[in-house]
Amino acid sequence: MAMADPLLFNPHTYDPKHFDAETRRLLRATVDWFEARGKRRLIEDYRSRAWLADFLEFSAKEGLFATFLTPASAAGQDEGDKRWDTARIAALNEIFGFYGLDYWYAWQVTILGLGPVWQSDNAAARARAAELLAQGEVFAFGLSEKSHGADIYSTDMLLEPDGDGGFRASGSKYYIGNGNAAGLVSVFGRRTDVEGPDGYVFFAADSRHEAYHLVKNVVDSSKYVSEFRLDDYPVRAEDILHTGRAAFDAALNTVNVGKFNLCTGAIGICEHAMYEAVTHAQNRILYGRPVTAFPHVRRELTDAYVRLVGMKLFSDRAVDYFRSAGPDDRRYLLFNPMTKMKVTTEGEKVIDLMWDVIAAKGFEKDTYFAQAATEIRGLPKLEGTVHVNLALILKFMGNHLLNPADYAPVPTRLDAADDAFLFRQGPARGLGSIRFHDWRAAYDAYADVPNVARFREQADALCTFVTTAAPDEEQSRDLDLLLAVGQLFALVVHGQLILEQARLTGLEQDVLDELFAVLVRDFSGYAVELHGKDSATAEQQSWALGAVRRPVVDDARSARVWARVEALSGTYEMAP
Repeated sequence: MAMADPLLFNPHTYDPKHFDAETRRLLRATVDWFEARGKRRLIEDYRSRAWLADFLEFSAKEGLFATFLTPASAAGQDEGDKRWDTARIAALNEIFGFYGLDYWYAWQVTILGLGPVWQSDNAAARARAAELLAQGEVFAFGLSEKSHGADIYSTDMLLEPDGDGGFRASGSKYYIGNGNAAGLVSVFGRRTDVEGPDGYVFFAADSRHEAYHLVKNVVDSSKYVSEFRLDDYPVRAEDILHTGRAAFDAALNTVNVGKFNLCTGAIGICEHAMYEAVTHAQNRILYGRPVTAFPHVRRELTDAYVRLVGMKLFSDRAVDYFRSAGPDDRRYLLFNPMTKMKVTTEGEKVIDLMWDVIAAKGFEKDTYFAQAATEIRGLPKLEGTVHVNLALILKFMGNHLLNPADYAPVPTRLDAADDAFLFRQGPARGLGSIRFHDWRAAYDAYADVPNVARFREQADALCTFVTTAAPDEEQSRDLDLLLAVGQLFALVVHGQLILEQARLTGLEQDVLDELFAVLVRDFSGYAVELHGKDSATAEQQSWALGAVRRPVVDDARSARVWARVEALSGTYEMAP
Protein backbone atom coordinates (compact mmCIF):
# COMPACT_ATOMS: atom_id res chain seq x y z
CA MET A 1 0.00 0.00 0.00
CA ALA A 2 1.23 3.53 -0.81
CA MET A 3 2.50 5.62 2.09
CA ALA A 4 0.11 8.31 3.36
CA ASP A 5 1.21 11.92 3.05
CA PRO A 6 1.90 13.17 6.60
CA LEU A 7 0.68 16.67 5.72
CA LEU A 8 -2.84 15.61 4.72
CA PHE A 9 -5.68 14.03 6.69
CA ASN A 10 -6.18 10.40 5.66
CA PRO A 11 -8.91 8.42 7.46
CA HIS A 12 -7.05 5.15 6.86
CA THR A 13 -4.05 6.26 8.92
CA TYR A 14 -5.51 8.98 11.16
CA ASP A 15 -4.39 8.79 14.77
CA PRO A 16 -4.71 12.10 16.64
CA LYS A 17 -2.23 11.00 19.31
CA HIS A 18 -1.36 14.60 20.12
CA PHE A 19 -4.69 14.83 21.99
CA ASP A 20 -5.88 13.27 25.26
CA ALA A 21 -7.45 9.81 25.25
CA GLU A 22 -11.13 10.84 25.15
CA THR A 23 -10.55 13.40 22.38
CA ARG A 24 -8.71 10.77 20.35
CA ARG A 25 -11.56 8.31 20.91
CA LEU A 26 -14.23 10.77 19.78
CA LEU A 27 -12.32 11.98 16.71
CA ARG A 28 -11.58 8.43 15.63
CA ALA A 29 -15.16 7.32 16.36
CA THR A 30 -16.45 10.11 14.13
CA VAL A 31 -14.19 9.03 11.27
CA ASP A 32 -15.21 5.40 11.75
CA TRP A 33 -18.92 6.30 11.73
CA PHE A 34 -18.62 8.04 8.37
CA GLU A 35 -16.46 5.30 6.89
CA ALA A 36 -18.94 2.64 8.03
CA ARG A 37 -21.79 4.47 6.33
CA GLY A 38 -19.84 4.55 3.10
CA LYS A 39 -19.56 6.82 0.11
CA ARG A 40 -22.79 5.73 -1.61
CA ARG A 41 -24.91 6.67 1.41
CA LEU A 42 -22.97 9.90 1.96
CA ILE A 43 -23.61 11.05 -1.60
CA GLU A 44 -27.23 9.87 -1.67
CA ASP A 45 -28.09 11.79 1.51
CA TYR A 46 -26.48 14.88 0.02
CA ARG A 47 -28.37 14.54 -3.26
CA SER A 48 -31.72 13.77 -1.60
CA ARG A 49 -31.30 16.62 0.94
CA ALA A 50 -32.02 14.28 3.85
CA TRP A 51 -32.04 15.83 7.32
CA LEU A 52 -29.06 14.68 9.41
CA ALA A 53 -31.05 12.73 11.99
CA ASP A 54 -28.76 9.67 12.07
CA PHE A 55 -25.65 11.84 12.38
CA LEU A 56 -27.16 13.77 15.28
CA GLU A 57 -28.19 10.49 16.88
CA PHE A 58 -24.58 9.30 16.65
CA SER A 59 -23.35 12.61 18.13
CA ALA A 60 -25.82 12.36 21.02
CA LYS A 61 -24.90 8.75 21.76
CA GLU A 62 -21.19 9.55 21.86
CA GLY A 63 -21.61 12.89 23.65
CA LEU A 64 -19.62 14.48 20.84
CA PHE A 65 -21.08 18.00 20.77
CA ALA A 66 -21.51 18.03 24.56
CA THR A 67 -17.87 17.11 25.19
CA PHE A 68 -16.38 19.51 22.63
CA LEU A 69 -18.74 22.50 23.10
CA THR A 70 -19.36 22.72 26.85
CA PRO A 71 -16.85 25.06 28.52
CA ALA A 72 -15.44 23.70 31.78
CA SER A 73 -17.20 26.54 33.63
CA ALA A 74 -20.60 25.23 32.44
CA ALA A 75 -19.91 21.52 32.91
CA GLY A 76 -20.72 21.51 36.64
CA GLN A 77 -20.22 18.18 38.39
CA ASP A 78 -19.99 16.47 35.02
CA GLU A 79 -16.79 18.23 33.98
CA GLY A 80 -14.84 15.16 32.85
CA ASP A 81 -13.44 15.86 29.40
CA LYS A 82 -15.75 18.77 28.66
CA ARG A 83 -14.00 21.99 27.68
CA TRP A 84 -13.91 24.55 24.87
CA ASP A 85 -10.63 23.62 23.21
CA THR A 86 -10.02 25.36 19.87
CA ALA A 87 -7.38 22.83 18.79
CA ARG A 88 -9.68 19.83 18.96
CA ILE A 89 -12.63 21.85 17.60
CA ALA A 90 -10.46 22.62 14.57
CA ALA A 91 -9.65 18.92 14.16
CA LEU A 92 -13.36 18.05 14.16
CA ASN A 93 -14.11 20.83 11.66
CA GLU A 94 -11.63 19.24 9.27
CA ILE A 95 -13.23 15.80 9.63
CA PHE A 96 -16.74 17.18 9.05
CA GLY A 97 -15.55 19.13 6.00
CA PHE A 98 -13.88 15.99 4.67
CA TYR A 99 -17.15 14.05 4.70
CA GLY A 100 -19.59 16.82 3.84
CA LEU A 101 -20.31 20.43 4.66
CA ASP A 102 -23.87 19.61 5.74
CA TYR A 103 -22.47 17.87 8.85
CA TRP A 104 -20.06 20.71 9.50
CA TYR A 105 -22.88 23.23 9.17
CA ALA A 106 -25.13 21.67 11.82
CA TRP A 107 -22.14 21.77 14.18
CA GLN A 108 -21.07 25.29 13.15
CA VAL A 109 -24.45 26.91 13.78
CA THR A 110 -24.64 25.07 17.11
CA ILE A 111 -21.38 26.83 18.00
CA LEU A 112 -22.86 30.18 16.98
CA GLY A 113 -26.04 29.53 18.95
CA LEU A 114 -24.02 28.72 22.05
CA GLY A 115 -21.87 31.86 21.82
CA PRO A 116 -24.31 34.31 23.44
CA VAL A 117 -25.17 31.71 26.10
CA TRP A 118 -21.60 31.00 27.19
CA GLN A 119 -20.91 34.77 27.28
CA SER A 120 -23.96 35.35 29.48
CA ASP A 121 -24.07 35.77 33.26
CA ASN A 122 -27.46 34.04 33.26
CA ALA A 123 -26.63 30.89 35.26
CA ALA A 124 -30.02 29.29 34.59
CA ALA A 125 -29.67 29.70 30.82
CA ARG A 126 -26.13 28.32 30.91
CA ALA A 127 -27.25 25.28 32.90
CA ARG A 128 -30.14 24.73 30.52
CA ALA A 129 -27.82 24.89 27.50
CA ALA A 130 -25.39 22.42 29.07
CA GLU A 131 -28.27 20.02 29.77
CA LEU A 132 -29.62 20.34 26.22
CA LEU A 133 -26.13 19.61 24.85
CA ALA A 134 -25.88 16.55 27.05
CA GLN A 135 -29.19 15.37 25.60
CA GLY A 136 -27.77 15.70 22.08
CA GLU A 137 -29.68 18.83 21.04
CA VAL A 138 -28.42 21.31 18.45
CA PHE A 139 -28.54 25.11 18.70
CA ALA A 140 -29.21 28.08 16.42
CA PHE A 141 -28.09 31.72 16.18
CA GLY A 142 -31.00 34.04 15.42
CA LEU A 143 -29.24 37.15 14.15
CA SER A 144 -29.80 37.69 10.40
CA GLU A 145 -33.02 39.06 8.93
CA LYS A 146 -34.37 38.99 5.41
CA SER A 147 -34.46 42.77 5.00
CA HIS A 148 -31.25 43.64 6.83
CA GLY A 149 -28.97 40.61 6.57
CA ALA A 150 -26.60 40.69 9.54
CA ASP A 151 -26.96 44.48 10.00
CA ILE A 152 -27.65 44.24 13.69
CA TYR A 153 -28.22 47.99 14.00
CA SER A 154 -31.50 47.54 12.11
CA THR A 155 -33.18 44.53 13.70
CA ASP A 156 -36.95 44.26 13.37
CA MET A 157 -37.30 41.57 16.05
CA LEU A 158 -39.27 43.66 18.57
CA LEU A 159 -39.68 42.99 22.28
CA GLU A 160 -42.61 44.67 24.00
CA PRO A 161 -42.55 44.76 27.82
CA ASP A 162 -45.25 42.59 29.34
CA GLY A 163 -45.38 44.51 32.64
CA ASP A 164 -44.13 41.47 34.54
CA GLY A 165 -40.38 41.83 33.98
CA GLY A 166 -40.54 39.96 30.68
CA PHE A 167 -41.44 40.70 27.06
CA ARG A 168 -43.53 39.52 24.14
CA ALA A 169 -41.32 39.09 21.06
CA SER A 170 -42.54 39.41 17.48
CA GLY A 171 -40.59 39.40 14.24
CA SER A 172 -38.83 37.09 11.86
CA LYS A 173 -35.30 35.82 11.30
CA TYR A 174 -33.85 34.58 8.04
CA TYR A 175 -30.93 32.34 7.13
CA ILE A 176 -30.86 30.66 10.54
CA GLY A 177 -29.19 27.23 10.49
CA ASN A 178 -30.76 24.47 12.62
CA GLY A 179 -33.85 26.64 13.03
CA ASN A 180 -35.98 23.56 12.39
CA ALA A 181 -34.64 21.51 15.29
CA ALA A 182 -32.76 23.68 17.77
CA GLY A 183 -33.41 23.05 21.45
CA LEU A 184 -32.31 26.63 22.05
CA VAL A 185 -32.16 29.56 19.63
CA SER A 186 -30.18 32.64 20.70
CA VAL A 187 -32.27 35.48 19.24
CA PHE A 188 -31.19 39.12 18.82
CA GLY A 189 -33.82 41.85 19.02
CA ARG A 190 -34.60 45.28 20.45
CA ARG A 191 -37.04 46.66 22.98
CA THR A 192 -39.88 48.87 21.81
CA ASP A 193 -39.60 51.12 24.88
CA VAL A 194 -35.87 51.93 24.75
CA GLU A 195 -34.11 53.83 21.95
CA GLY A 196 -30.61 53.20 20.66
CA PRO A 197 -28.04 50.59 21.70
CA ASP A 198 -29.45 50.33 25.24
CA GLY A 199 -32.51 48.65 23.76
CA TYR A 200 -30.72 45.61 22.34
CA VAL A 201 -31.59 42.20 23.80
CA PHE A 202 -30.32 38.67 23.27
CA PHE A 203 -32.75 36.04 24.52
CA ALA A 204 -33.14 32.26 24.40
CA ALA A 205 -36.06 30.81 22.45
CA ASP A 206 -37.26 27.24 21.94
CA SER A 207 -38.01 26.12 18.37
CA ARG A 208 -40.71 23.77 19.72
CA HIS A 209 -42.76 26.55 21.35
CA GLU A 210 -46.21 27.17 19.88
CA ALA A 211 -45.37 30.86 19.27
CA TYR A 212 -42.30 29.85 17.22
CA HIS A 213 -43.26 29.32 13.58
CA LEU A 214 -40.92 27.59 11.17
CA VAL A 215 -41.59 29.13 7.75
CA LYS A 216 -39.25 27.20 5.43
CA ASN A 217 -35.78 26.05 4.55
CA VAL A 218 -34.43 28.89 2.38
CA VAL A 219 -31.84 26.68 0.61
CA ASP A 220 -32.15 23.47 -1.42
CA SER A 221 -29.95 21.41 0.84
CA SER A 222 -29.73 19.08 3.83
CA LYS A 223 -28.49 22.15 5.65
CA TYR A 224 -31.67 23.46 7.21
CA VAL A 225 -31.16 27.20 6.81
CA SER A 226 -34.44 28.38 8.16
CA GLU A 227 -36.74 31.31 8.09
CA PHE A 228 -38.68 31.46 11.35
CA ARG A 229 -41.17 33.86 12.87
CA LEU A 230 -42.04 34.66 16.46
CA ASP A 231 -45.61 35.80 17.12
CA ASP A 232 -46.10 37.23 20.59
CA TYR A 233 -43.46 34.83 21.92
CA PRO A 234 -43.21 35.04 25.75
CA VAL A 235 -39.70 36.02 26.81
CA ARG A 236 -39.32 35.48 30.55
CA ALA A 237 -36.69 37.21 32.66
CA GLU A 238 -34.80 33.92 32.90
CA ASP A 239 -34.60 33.78 29.07
CA ILE A 240 -32.66 37.06 28.81
CA LEU A 241 -28.99 36.48 27.92
CA HIS A 242 -27.74 40.05 27.34
CA THR A 243 -29.14 43.57 27.25
CA GLY A 244 -27.90 46.86 25.83
CA ARG A 245 -24.41 47.24 24.43
CA ALA A 246 -23.46 43.83 25.88
CA ALA A 247 -25.96 42.21 23.50
CA PHE A 248 -24.30 43.93 20.55
CA ASP A 249 -20.85 42.83 21.74
CA ALA A 250 -22.10 39.26 22.26
CA ALA A 251 -23.21 39.14 18.63
CA LEU A 252 -19.83 40.27 17.28
CA ASN A 253 -17.79 38.19 19.73
CA THR A 254 -19.84 35.09 18.87
CA VAL A 255 -18.95 35.59 15.21
CA ASN A 256 -15.30 35.97 16.29
CA VAL A 257 -15.49 32.50 17.82
CA GLY A 258 -17.51 30.87 15.04
CA LYS A 259 -15.82 32.52 12.07
CA PHE A 260 -12.63 30.57 12.71
CA ASN A 261 -14.32 27.24 11.95
CA LEU A 262 -14.69 28.00 8.26
CA CYS A 263 -11.00 27.57 7.49
CA THR A 264 -10.66 24.01 8.74
CA GLY A 265 -13.97 23.03 7.15
CA ALA A 266 -12.53 24.22 3.81
CA ILE A 267 -9.36 22.23 4.41
CA GLY A 268 -11.30 19.00 4.90
CA ILE A 269 -13.27 19.55 1.69
CA CYS A 270 -10.08 20.15 -0.30
CA GLU A 271 -8.30 17.10 1.13
CA HIS A 272 -11.04 14.64 0.16
CA ALA A 273 -11.37 16.22 -3.28
CA MET A 274 -7.61 16.04 -3.80
CA TYR A 275 -7.46 12.29 -3.24
CA GLU A 276 -10.16 11.81 -5.87
CA ALA A 277 -8.65 14.26 -8.34
CA VAL A 278 -5.06 12.98 -8.23
CA THR A 279 -6.14 9.33 -8.36
CA HIS A 280 -8.37 10.02 -11.36
CA ALA A 281 -5.76 12.08 -13.23
CA GLN A 282 -2.99 9.57 -12.60
CA ASN A 283 -5.08 6.71 -14.00
CA ARG A 284 -6.66 8.55 -16.93
CA ILE A 285 -4.94 7.88 -20.26
CA LEU A 286 -5.13 10.54 -22.99
CA TYR A 287 -3.23 10.35 -26.27
CA GLY A 288 -1.45 7.27 -25.02
CA ARG A 289 -0.16 8.65 -21.72
CA PRO A 290 -1.45 9.53 -18.25
CA VAL A 291 -3.06 12.95 -17.86
CA THR A 292 -0.39 13.69 -15.23
CA ALA A 293 2.33 13.49 -17.90
CA PHE A 294 1.28 16.92 -19.23
CA PRO A 295 3.33 19.81 -17.75
CA HIS A 296 0.33 22.10 -17.18
CA VAL A 297 -1.46 19.34 -15.26
CA ARG A 298 1.56 18.81 -13.02
CA ARG A 299 1.74 22.54 -12.40
CA GLU A 300 -1.94 22.83 -11.52
CA LEU A 301 -1.96 19.84 -9.17
CA THR A 302 1.31 20.93 -7.54
CA ASP A 303 -0.04 24.44 -7.01
CA ALA A 304 -3.23 22.97 -5.54
CA TYR A 305 -1.20 20.78 -3.18
CA VAL A 306 1.08 23.52 -1.85
CA ARG A 307 -1.83 25.94 -1.48
CA LEU A 308 -3.62 23.32 0.58
CA VAL A 309 -0.54 22.78 2.73
CA GLY A 310 -0.38 26.55 3.24
CA MET A 311 -4.03 26.60 4.32
CA LYS A 312 -3.27 23.95 6.94
CA LEU A 313 -0.09 25.61 8.22
CA PHE A 314 -1.76 29.00 8.59
CA SER A 315 -4.86 27.62 10.31
CA ASP A 316 -2.89 25.41 12.71
CA ARG A 317 -0.76 28.36 13.78
CA ALA A 318 -3.79 30.64 14.16
CA VAL A 319 -5.16 28.16 16.72
CA ASP A 320 -2.21 28.95 18.98
CA TYR A 321 -3.01 32.68 18.97
CA PHE A 322 -6.68 32.01 19.73
CA ARG A 323 -5.80 29.80 22.66
CA SER A 324 -3.18 32.19 24.04
CA ALA A 325 -5.35 35.30 23.71
CA GLY A 326 -6.24 37.58 26.60
CA PRO A 327 -7.12 41.20 27.36
CA ASP A 328 -3.52 42.23 26.58
CA ASP A 329 -3.08 40.00 23.53
CA ARG A 330 -5.82 40.34 20.93
CA ARG A 331 -3.76 39.42 17.88
CA TYR A 332 -6.31 36.71 17.11
CA LEU A 333 -8.66 39.47 15.91
CA LEU A 334 -6.49 39.80 12.79
CA PHE A 335 -5.74 36.12 12.31
CA ASN A 336 -9.46 35.30 12.64
CA PRO A 337 -10.74 37.21 9.57
CA MET A 338 -7.62 35.94 7.81
CA THR A 339 -8.70 32.33 8.36
CA LYS A 340 -12.19 33.27 7.21
CA MET A 341 -11.22 35.31 4.14
CA LYS A 342 -7.84 34.03 3.01
CA VAL A 343 -8.00 30.33 3.81
CA THR A 344 -11.50 29.83 2.40
CA THR A 345 -10.69 31.66 -0.86
CA GLU A 346 -7.52 29.58 -1.12
CA GLY A 347 -9.84 26.58 -0.85
CA GLU A 348 -11.75 27.81 -3.90
CA LYS A 349 -8.49 28.10 -5.83
CA VAL A 350 -7.46 24.58 -4.81
CA ILE A 351 -10.74 23.10 -6.05
CA ASP A 352 -10.64 25.13 -9.27
CA LEU A 353 -7.08 24.01 -10.07
CA MET A 354 -8.03 20.36 -9.61
CA TRP A 355 -11.28 20.78 -11.53
CA ASP A 356 -9.36 22.16 -14.50
CA VAL A 357 -7.46 18.87 -14.52
CA ILE A 358 -10.30 16.37 -14.01
CA ALA A 359 -12.80 18.38 -16.08
CA ALA A 360 -16.07 16.49 -16.67
CA LYS A 361 -15.27 13.98 -13.93
CA GLY A 362 -15.94 16.76 -11.43
CA PHE A 363 -19.64 16.74 -12.36
CA GLU A 364 -20.24 13.03 -11.92
CA LYS A 365 -22.83 12.10 -9.31
CA ASP A 366 -20.81 9.27 -7.75
CA THR A 367 -17.91 11.55 -6.78
CA TYR A 368 -17.32 13.55 -3.65
CA PHE A 369 -15.76 16.19 -5.90
CA ALA A 370 -19.13 17.21 -7.35
CA GLN A 371 -20.37 18.35 -3.94
CA ALA A 372 -16.96 19.76 -2.97
CA ALA A 373 -17.02 22.02 -6.02
CA THR A 374 -20.39 23.39 -4.90
CA GLU A 375 -19.86 23.58 -1.15
CA ILE A 376 -16.41 25.23 -1.23
CA ARG A 377 -18.14 28.32 -2.71
CA GLY A 378 -20.22 28.84 0.41
CA LEU A 379 -17.47 29.22 2.98
CA PRO A 380 -16.07 32.59 1.82
CA LYS A 381 -19.63 33.93 1.92
CA LEU A 382 -20.61 32.83 5.45
CA GLU A 383 -19.93 34.85 8.63
CA GLY A 384 -19.29 37.97 6.54
CA THR A 385 -18.31 38.22 2.89
CA VAL A 386 -14.72 38.32 1.66
CA HIS A 387 -15.07 42.08 1.26
CA VAL A 388 -16.28 42.62 4.82
CA ASN A 389 -13.40 40.60 6.22
CA LEU A 390 -10.83 42.27 3.96
CA ALA A 391 -12.03 45.67 5.18
CA LEU A 392 -11.63 44.41 8.75
CA ILE A 393 -8.11 43.13 8.04
CA LEU A 394 -7.10 46.57 6.73
CA LYS A 395 -7.70 48.09 10.18
CA PHE A 396 -4.62 46.24 11.41
CA MET A 397 -2.24 46.98 8.52
CA GLY A 398 -0.35 50.00 9.87
CA ASN A 399 0.39 48.53 13.28
CA HIS A 400 1.20 45.08 11.94
CA LEU A 401 3.65 46.18 9.26
CA LEU A 402 5.27 49.21 10.88
CA ASN A 403 4.73 49.25 14.64
CA PRO A 404 5.68 45.90 16.21
CA ALA A 405 5.54 45.24 19.94
CA ASP A 406 7.34 42.76 22.19
CA TYR A 407 5.44 39.59 23.07
CA ALA A 408 6.57 36.38 24.67
CA PRO A 409 6.72 33.65 22.02
CA VAL A 410 3.44 31.76 21.59
CA PRO A 411 4.02 27.99 21.72
CA THR A 412 2.10 25.26 19.91
CA ARG A 413 -1.12 24.86 21.89
CA LEU A 414 -2.36 21.27 21.84
CA ASP A 415 -2.77 21.07 25.63
CA ALA A 416 -6.09 19.98 27.12
CA ALA A 417 -7.04 23.46 28.36
CA ASP A 418 -10.30 25.41 28.36
CA ASP A 419 -10.20 28.51 26.12
CA ALA A 420 -12.21 30.56 28.58
CA PHE A 421 -11.18 33.99 27.25
CA LEU A 422 -13.19 33.50 24.06
CA PHE A 423 -16.36 33.98 26.13
CA ARG A 424 -15.14 37.09 27.94
CA GLN A 425 -13.62 39.02 25.04
CA GLY A 426 -15.14 42.28 26.26
CA PRO A 427 -16.20 45.26 24.13
CA ALA A 428 -15.88 44.66 20.39
CA ARG A 429 -13.91 47.82 19.63
CA GLY A 430 -10.41 49.32 19.72
CA LEU A 431 -9.09 47.21 16.83
CA GLY A 432 -6.84 49.97 15.53
CA SER A 433 -4.82 49.96 18.76
CA ILE A 434 -3.96 46.24 18.70
CA ARG A 435 -0.23 45.61 18.37
CA PHE A 436 1.59 42.62 16.87
CA HIS A 437 4.96 40.92 17.12
CA ASP A 438 7.50 41.69 14.40
CA TRP A 439 6.46 39.82 11.25
CA ARG A 440 10.00 40.03 9.88
CA ALA A 441 11.33 37.45 12.34
CA ALA A 442 9.41 34.63 10.66
CA TYR A 443 10.79 35.65 7.26
CA ASP A 444 14.33 36.12 8.57
CA ALA A 445 14.37 32.52 9.81
CA TYR A 446 13.93 31.32 6.21
CA ALA A 447 16.00 33.93 4.39
CA ASP A 448 17.96 31.14 2.69
CA VAL A 449 14.85 29.72 0.96
CA PRO A 450 14.87 31.39 -2.48
CA ASN A 451 11.17 32.14 -2.85
CA VAL A 452 10.75 33.19 0.76
CA ALA A 453 13.52 35.74 0.14
CA ARG A 454 11.83 36.81 -3.10
CA PHE A 455 8.47 37.24 -1.34
CA ARG A 456 10.18 39.17 1.47
CA GLU A 457 11.22 41.77 -1.13
CA GLN A 458 7.55 42.23 -1.95
CA ALA A 459 6.57 42.45 1.71
CA ASP A 460 9.21 45.13 2.29
CA ALA A 461 7.88 46.95 -0.76
CA LEU A 462 4.41 46.96 0.80
CA CYS A 463 5.87 48.72 3.85
CA THR A 464 7.31 51.34 1.49
CA PHE A 465 3.88 51.72 -0.12
CA VAL A 466 2.23 52.32 3.27
CA THR A 467 4.78 54.99 4.21
CA THR A 468 5.12 56.77 0.84
CA ALA A 469 2.10 56.08 -1.37
CA ALA A 470 -0.75 55.09 0.96
CA PRO A 471 -4.30 56.01 -0.11
CA ASP A 472 -5.17 59.63 0.71
CA GLU A 473 -8.35 60.71 2.44
CA GLU A 474 -10.45 60.61 -0.72
CA GLN A 475 -9.06 57.22 -1.78
CA SER A 476 -9.78 55.87 1.69
CA ARG A 477 -13.46 56.03 0.76
CA ASP A 478 -12.80 54.00 -2.40
CA LEU A 479 -13.35 50.47 -1.13
CA ASP A 480 -12.52 49.00 -4.54
CA LEU A 481 -8.98 50.37 -4.32
CA LEU A 482 -8.62 49.53 -0.63
CA LEU A 483 -9.57 45.89 -1.15
CA ALA A 484 -6.72 45.46 -3.61
CA VAL A 485 -4.35 46.82 -0.96
CA GLY A 486 -5.96 44.49 1.58
CA GLN A 487 -5.17 41.46 -0.58
CA LEU A 488 -1.49 42.44 -0.65
CA PHE A 489 -1.39 42.85 3.13
CA ALA A 490 -3.26 39.58 3.67
CA LEU A 491 -0.56 37.74 1.72
CA VAL A 492 2.14 39.05 4.07
CA VAL A 493 0.21 37.86 7.14
CA HIS A 494 -0.58 34.54 5.43
CA GLY A 495 3.10 33.98 4.73
CA GLN A 496 4.10 34.94 8.26
CA LEU A 497 2.02 32.32 10.04
CA ILE A 498 2.88 29.70 7.43
CA LEU A 499 6.56 30.28 8.19
CA GLU A 500 6.02 30.21 11.95
CA GLN A 501 4.23 26.86 11.68
CA ALA A 502 6.83 25.53 9.24
CA ARG A 503 9.50 26.26 11.84
CA LEU A 504 7.52 24.58 14.61
CA THR A 505 6.82 21.45 12.55
CA GLY A 506 10.05 21.11 10.54
CA LEU A 507 8.30 21.40 7.18
CA GLU A 508 10.31 20.12 4.25
CA GLN A 509 12.07 23.05 2.54
CA ASP A 510 11.10 21.96 -0.99
CA VAL A 511 7.40 22.25 -0.14
CA LEU A 512 7.89 25.64 1.50
CA ASP A 513 9.88 27.00 -1.44
CA GLU A 514 7.28 25.76 -3.94
CA LEU A 515 4.49 27.30 -1.84
CA PHE A 516 6.21 30.69 -1.73
CA ALA A 517 6.71 30.58 -5.50
CA VAL A 518 2.91 30.57 -5.67
CA LEU A 519 2.65 33.44 -3.16
CA VAL A 520 5.15 35.51 -5.17
CA ARG A 521 2.94 35.09 -8.23
CA ASP A 522 -0.15 35.98 -6.19
CA PHE A 523 1.44 39.18 -4.87
CA SER A 524 2.45 40.17 -8.39
CA GLY A 525 -1.09 39.54 -9.59
CA TYR A 526 -2.66 41.73 -6.91
CA ALA A 527 -0.07 44.44 -7.56
CA VAL A 528 -1.06 44.49 -11.24
CA GLU A 529 -4.71 44.66 -10.16
CA LEU A 530 -3.92 47.70 -7.99
CA HIS A 531 -2.10 49.28 -10.94
CA GLY A 532 -5.30 49.05 -12.98
CA LYS A 533 -7.66 50.58 -10.41
CA ASP A 534 -9.47 53.68 -11.64
CA SER A 535 -8.34 55.90 -8.78
CA ALA A 536 -4.73 54.67 -8.47
CA THR A 537 -2.33 57.63 -8.60
CA ALA A 538 0.69 57.72 -10.89
CA GLU A 539 2.89 57.07 -7.86
CA GLN A 540 0.79 54.07 -6.81
CA GLN A 541 0.81 52.70 -10.36
CA SER A 542 4.59 52.97 -10.49
CA TRP A 543 4.93 51.28 -7.12
CA ALA A 544 2.62 48.46 -8.19
CA LEU A 545 4.63 47.54 -11.27
CA GLY A 546 7.84 47.85 -9.27
CA ALA A 547 6.53 45.25 -6.80
CA VAL A 548 6.07 42.58 -9.46
CA ARG A 549 8.54 39.72 -9.06
CA ARG A 550 9.21 36.47 -10.88
CA PRO A 551 9.47 33.39 -8.61
CA VAL A 552 12.80 31.58 -8.42
CA VAL A 553 12.44 28.59 -10.75
CA ASP A 554 14.02 25.27 -9.74
CA ASP A 555 12.96 22.36 -11.92
CA ALA A 556 14.49 19.77 -9.60
CA ARG A 557 12.62 21.15 -6.60
CA SER A 558 9.35 21.24 -8.51
CA ALA A 559 9.89 17.65 -9.61
CA ARG A 560 10.45 16.53 -6.02
CA VAL A 561 7.24 18.24 -4.87
CA TRP A 562 5.36 16.76 -7.81
CA ALA A 563 6.52 13.30 -6.70
CA ARG A 564 4.73 13.94 -3.38
CA VAL A 565 1.55 14.88 -5.22
CA GLU A 566 1.74 11.91 -7.58
CA ALA A 567 2.15 9.60 -4.60
CA LEU A 568 -1.33 10.59 -3.36
CA SER A 569 -2.84 8.48 -6.13
CA GLY A 570 -4.63 5.50 -4.64
CA THR A 571 -3.78 6.32 -1.01
CA TYR A 572 -7.40 6.97 -0.01
CA GLU A 573 -10.77 5.94 -1.37
CA MET A 574 -13.82 6.09 0.85
CA ALA A 575 -15.44 2.74 1.59
CA PRO A 576 -18.32 2.18 -0.85
